[in-house]
Amino acid sequence: MDTQSPRRILVTSALPYANGHIHLGHLVEYIQTDIWVRFQKMRGNDCIYICADDTHGTPIMLRAQSEGITPEELVNAMHGEHLADFSGFLVDFDNYYSTNSEENKQLSQEVYLKHRESGHIEIKTIQQAFCPNDKIFLPDRYIRGTCPSCGAEDQYGDSCEKCSDTYAPTDLKDAACSLCGTKPVEKESEHHFFKLADFEDFLKEWTRSGALQDEMSNKLQEWFTDGLKSWDISRDGPYFGFEIPDAPGKYFYVWLDAPVGYMASTMNYCEKTGRSFDEYWRQDDLSEVYHFIGKDILYFHTLFWPAMLKGAGFRTPTAVYAHGFLTINGQKMSKSRGTFINARNYLKYLNPEYLRYYYAAKLSSRVDDIDLSMDDFILRVNSDLVGKVVNLASRTAGFVNKRFGGQLADSYPDDNGLYQTFLDAGEEIAQLYESRNYAKAMRRIMALADLANQYVEQNAPWVLAKEEGREQDLQNVCSISLNLFKVLIAYLKPVLPKLAEQVEGFLGIDPLTWTNLDTPLAAHGIKKFKHLVSRVDPKHVASLMDASKETTAAIPAPSSTSKNKENNKNKQKHMEEIGIEDFLKVDLRAALIEKAQSVEGADKLLQLTLDVGPMGKRNVFAGIKANYAPEDLEGRYAVLVANLKPRKMKFGLSEGMVLAAGDGKGLFLLGIDDGVTAGSKIK
Repeated sequence: MDTQSPRRILVTSALPYANGHIHLGHLVEYIQTDIWVRFQKMRGNDCIYICADDTHGTPIMLRAQSEGITPEELVNAMHGEHLADFSGFLVDFDNYYSTNSEENKQLSQEVYLKHRESGHIEIKTIQQAFCPNDKIFLPDRYIRGTCPSCGAEDQYGDSCEKCSDTYAPTDLKDAACSLCGTKPVEKESEHHFFKLADFEDFLKEWTRSGALQDEMSNKLQEWFTDGLKSWDISRDGPYFGFEIPDAPGKYFYVWLDAPVGYMASTMNYCEKTGRSFDEYWRQDDLSEVYHFIGKDILYFHTLFWPAMLKGAGFRTPTAVYAHGFLTINGQKMSKSRGTFINARNYLKYLNPEYLRYYYAAKLSSRVDDIDLSMDDFILRVNSDLVGKVVNLASRTAGFVNKRFGGQLADSYPDDNGLYQTFLDAGEEIAQLYESRNYAKAMRRIMALADLANQYVEQNAPWVLAKEEGREQDLQNVCSISLNLFKVLIAYLKPVLPKLAEQVEGFLGIDPLTWTNLDTPLAAHGIKKFKHLVSRVDPKHVASLMDASKETTAAIPAPSSTSKNKENNKNKQKHMEEIGIEDFLKVDLRAALIEKAQSVEGADKLLQLTLDVGPMGKRNVFAGIKANYAPEDLEGRYAVLVANLKPRKMKFGLSEGMVLAAGDGKGLFLLGIDDGVTAGSKIK
């Protein structure tokens, strides 16, 4: 794809449901999308980010009733809260709208009527689950039972969260009303069905066209094998939604009008900006359209949605990108454990750009789940953002301000091609952003940061500042360092937009783009350096976890009993102590992880190839596989016990030990905060 010529791009994230607050699991998707959009804009592309609240359905209606307000009042209030949450995490929509809009009603009816005219809609009388106690038909989210496909318990009435299969509420086994627990009865009702099988040939071709990730395409083949089923697109009243044309008392199922909300929000944006809606949604050769979604809504976005668009005369998406789920500390989000973290709770304690960077350091183009390990979170942010990136400016800007009146060198000094090396990496990093391989992009950027820090260490401006006659050398070293810092911030700008804005102000430069980096700053004035990023305080993380717990009542840990306290005292009494002379025998070195790979036949081990500078290369086996994918480690630094006697293992010779810590849930590498070089002695 030619990324040099401007492209017209429309990007969406899945619409958040207006029945609850945004949490850290949701934010994986919106941060992933926002990074991609910001990157496209930095490349000079005409890219807009469109989203909206998903507002219809029985859950909204019933919650509004319980709160004594109208559904419209509820969704309007949630709209403001969602926007505040997204804004807090620097997610910047070009238009954030609502599915409860006239544009959405108009477009949903157009889609339905075109399919009806083409014979793709059929009306059938079916048996529906009905609660004899509440006197209502039970929509999907108000009936729960056992999945008829995989046997998973406690599933909703429309789709299984475990196997992703879709079905009718009456297909559930051991079904019960979610409101009162009553076993539903079956009652006849007339419903409208979309004949998905009419589009089987088209969908088989489209799902293999490159529009989907390979994992997604392969998953969809299961549904083709089983045969595409007609889709019930209607619901009985009472229901909060759009009434179906010519069908009083029948409403569009929320999953019909929700994706149409992408188009409705685009239409609203075009009405406000004078752009052409048709160029985005009715002509496929003028724009690109990308959907970012979670893997749990794959069926709706990659079968129903493209078929609906195709049959109604709209263009289909250029691509649909799915991501996995979020776990926290290796487990599903849980209120009782304090790992169900709302966006607004996080913002009370921590910088949003910490999370943006951590997610970027974890996300790839695959549909893998990612884990937010709080220990790793602290180490990675402190090591990368504070120790490697911001440290470059903090260690050199002060000299420029105090000794040279804030002026960089009159001409850019000779840096042995270092600045050009940074520029040459730009296209590779751009392609990694384009392909959503953010984790690899972050590793590449941090490898550049290591080079910059090595340059500063080798030229030691703090030493030059004390030597007579070295003023020009000092100014040159600081000028080179700040120029390298500028390029690093440009490459990180899609992830860290607020930090980038602060740096642009500090350096006194125009907004950084991918195309204005070629010329380094020379004979240029900078402003006084101000603090940019604080280290993550573990106390703030602990406070966040405590504040996120559903209840303050905790199950006492075994170690809190008097018996265990006594055992701990006894252990301490018999713990073998060492003297400082013993500890000084341990040679700790900074080691660059050049390569990490799984070890065949070992569940816990990773094989690490370490660069220890003058000490050469080392092969080390480390029991950290449960917490790290091999690709996450490459390019990072570890603390190596360099003088440990080599140990012959079943899998090979281990030539040292990398230091890690854990609390029984896993082992995490000890981080190195400051810029170091491979082989540096750690004191």
